[in-house]
Amino acid sequence: MTRLVVVQRQRQPSLSPLPSSFSHFNGTRLHAPQLQFRRKVSQPKETLHVAASNAKEISKERSQMSLFSRLKTPVSDHFRHKSDRDCAESSSKTKDFAVPRRNAMVLILSAYIFTGGGFGSAAFAQQSLVGLREYIDTFDGYSFKYPKNWIQVKGAGADIFFRDPYILDENISVEFSSPSSSNYKSIEDLGPPELAGKKVLKQYLTEFMSTRLGVRRESKIVSTSSRVADDGKLYYQIEVNIKSYANNNELAVMPKDRLVRLEWDRRYLSVLGVENNQLYELRLQTPENVFVEEESDLRRVMESFRVNKIAV
Repeated sequence: MTRLVVVQRQRQPSLSPLPSSFSHFNGTRLHAPQLQFRRKVSQPKETLHVAASNAKEISKERSQMSLFSRLKTPVSDHFRHKSDRDCAESSSKTKDFAVPRRNAMVLILSAYIFTGGGFGSAAFAQQSLVGLREYIDTFDGYSFKYPKNWIQVKGAGADIFFRDPYILDENISVEFSSPSSSNYKSIEDLGPPELAGKKVLKQYLTEFMSTRLGVRRESKIVSTSSRVADDGKLYYQIEVNIKSYANNNELAVMPKDRLVRLEWDRRYLSVLGVENNQLYELRLQTPENVFVEEESDLRRVMESFRVNKIAV
């Protein structure tokens, strides 16, 4: 092979080549004794003289050095950096969808209340903070106050019926006697409050009579009282407690197989008043455990009941 050599007069002394750490790459030692590396200090272009074959070797060496420098970084570092980037991106996405602890607790408690899981009294306490709304029936002649968050239920059999949306056993209703079949002059026509209480309890037991086997009811009069409201009229207040028990296996032959369990335990509060020759009754029903905690609020509802003269 013909070797082309470009020879130029050297104007500056050459520097001795530095030993390369890449000369033993792939077991091949690169010999370039003729190569002279010069400083780039105001050299004319004619000062470099290189053989064509040596130029090929230099190009090959540079490509091998470039490849070696790329492979010098361990593969594990490459994947580690990639993993770090993925973790950072995942952390950023997690922060975007993160829910504060306080909000999470509010959501848990809200779900627990709406499913009726034992925080019924807390639900009513929140409603009591909202306040009471007054219901006035000018056509039938009565008025009372009830919690604002309670909802009206139509078709319940009473003239008006409101219910707690969270505690389904807690409700309030108003009933009155027919004007054509009653001629009450005063609430005292029922006798003293104690006698009126017995009549009210008997009426409750009649309404709750059940034909199921193994059902047993226990009832008692908690208190009876009378009061004169700010309208100058006399009202009776009667409180009764009724418990309902039932067998878990009413068809069992052996008594030991018929286990009795408590179905419900409720407090019934009635306010009686007479006006327009009619007997009016406000009924407030609530579970016994709720009444113990919310007694003051429920008594406010009882004391708000009024019977009014119907304008003819």
